Amino acid sequence: MTTLRVSDIEIYYEVHGRALGEGDWVLNIGGTGGDLRQTFPDRSPLNDHFRVIHYDQRGLGRTSKPEVDYTMADYADDAAALIEQVAGGRCHVVGTSFGGMVALNLAVRHPELVDRLVLLVTSPGGDHASYALPELQLLDPAEAFTTRMRLLDERWDPDAEEPIPGLGAIYEFIVQQQQAVAPPHVQAGLDRQLAARDGHDVVAALGTIDLPTFVGAGRYDGLAPAANSEVLAERMPDARLEMFEGGHLVMFQDGRVWPAVIDFLSR
Repeated sequence: MTTLRVSDIEIYYEVHGRALGEGDWVLNIGGTGGDLRQTFPDRSPLNDHFRVIHYDQRGLGRTSKPEVDYTMADYADDAAALIEQVAGGRCHVVGTSFGGMVALNLAVRHPELVDRLVLLVTSPGGDHASYALPELQLLDPAEAFTTRMRLLDERWDPDAEEPIPGLGAIYEFIVQQQQAVAPPHVQAGLDRQLAARDGHDVVAALGTIDLPTFVGAGRYDGLAPAANSEVLAERMPDARLEMFEGGHLVMFQDGRVWPAVIDFLSR
């Protein structure tokens, strides 16, 4: 296992992509509940063009799970330490969903470490927050599952030939993920992550994030509504928005997403 000691935790990370010494570095920050054993970092389209750091965030996967409250500052500082100690300095940052929230906090706290910034299906928080996931715990399992699926894509229709357009063969895998019940030790870390997520709010600081930024949104995203991405693009000085055909999993639904991201990072 490759780990990095950061403050109070050991962060598990993997580097994939181009040979050491070749190409730009990218820090890839995953979403809520992310675990590299389930997210297939070796298959990321980013790997074909960059040296990419993928990692398990605090409380998740093979990274330490301290039994204390986590904050967005903690997550941002963890990301900063990886950039400094693995990439050796300033690099590109790609954040998806919760990872985008971490990336925003990173850009506020450590702008000197970020070259180009990619924010996919995410939100700035405050009055423009993503759906409050802890609310799902108040629903019965069937209703929670239905809500989860419609958050992923507002068009979800379980009776349709293609229940979520564009997902194809991975649809059944997504269903299994959304129906799965996390064991207690996994749920504990997830709950702490969600509690930190509830405190995410960089709305007032958006005007200070003067970095070249690509904002990607899914037109049918119920979890991080496209309107939140519009706020990011409107209030960040050097940001541009691209709207794609899909929901919260638009990276799998619309084949234009990754080529657009890679083109932006390669400039």
